[in-house]
Amino acid sequence: MKSFWIALAMYSKLPARRVEWDKKSLSWALCWFPAVGIAAGALLFFWLWLAQALGLGAPLRAAVALLIPIAVSGGIHVDGFCDTADALGSHQTREKKLEILKDSHTGAFAVFCCGVYLILFFAAWCQVETPSLETMGVLALTPVLSRSLSGLAAVTQPNARGSGLLATFTAPMDCAKAQVVLAVWIGSCAIAMVCLSPWTGGAAVLAAAGSFFYYIAMSRRQFGGVTGDLAGYFLQVCECAMVLLAALAQRAEVLL
Repeated sequence: MKSFWIALAMYSKLPARRVEWDKKSLSWALCWFPAVGIAAGALLFFWLWLAQALGLGAPLRAAVALLIPIAVSGGIHVDGFCDTADALGSHQTREKKLEILKDSHTGAFAVFCCGVYLILFFAAWCQVETPSLETMGVLALTPVLSRSLSGLAAVTQPNARGSGLLATFTAPMDCAKAQVVLAVWIGSCAIAMVCLSPWTGGAAVLAAAGSFFYYIAMSRRQFGGVTGDLAGYFLQVCECAMVLLAALAQRAEVLL
């Protein structure tokens, strides 16, 4: 269970036991990354249910739904999104982009892209119709699926730097075993989402798959591989895309 507590301490602001970060525990920590998504998803499900029970309007429901996964993670993935936006917006060489990722300063591209992203994500949540319990379940599983896919990318793609925090977790891993574990997370989550609601669940899974392939192609082309910041960027893009397509699928289901 050390690996679980390490993942919880590293990827969330939730209370976690203090354990020794030994090599064996680190080798399995990334496989518990989706468990952080379960915590965020449980809170998200409860909030959606509560908002519906109290008859709250779409703006408040959307604002809190947007903030829950960010609050659970402590904003580390938004930070990665902002760093990546600065790097991509620089149009510099690969080496310079990697330097920008490590720079703690916030540039104009980060501020602009983060603002646009939050507006779009908020608007996507506002477009979600008053959800049924099945749709709430689909939306609650989006943080789990995004983290499962992020973990899979980390153990299948080259590390752009060969060092850094992501390398600390992936270096001691048995990547073949980790791929199987993360694939089980992904498959279980995707199947559950589609079974809960073929329309919204299927749309969310499709959005996640599209975001994943974009992430892999972009990371390889622009940076030569993945990093921790790029993983955060992917999580934010993936979760926004899933909510957006789920909302559109709700409308399409009504029209058809």
